Amino acid sequence: TMSKEISIIAKNIKKYRAGMAISQDKLSKLAGITLHTITKIESGATPDPRIETMAKIAKGLGVSIDDLMKK
Repeated sequence: TMSKEISIIAKNIKKYRAGMAISQDKLSKLAGITLHTITKIESGATPDPRIETMAKIAKGLGVSIDDLMKK
């Protein structure tokens, strides 16, 4: 089962990505991580992304880690 926090992270990544009108592939390049990692996090398949991964995604989206975890 997916924890509430993770679904929030996944939702926020999708929200910010949509706001920038970029694909998962583009975000993976901006964040310097694999597309596989992004798709797994957004789908909830990776229930607790590593803080390093979160930091890279946040940087790629131009937001803070806190922004990604905000309800």
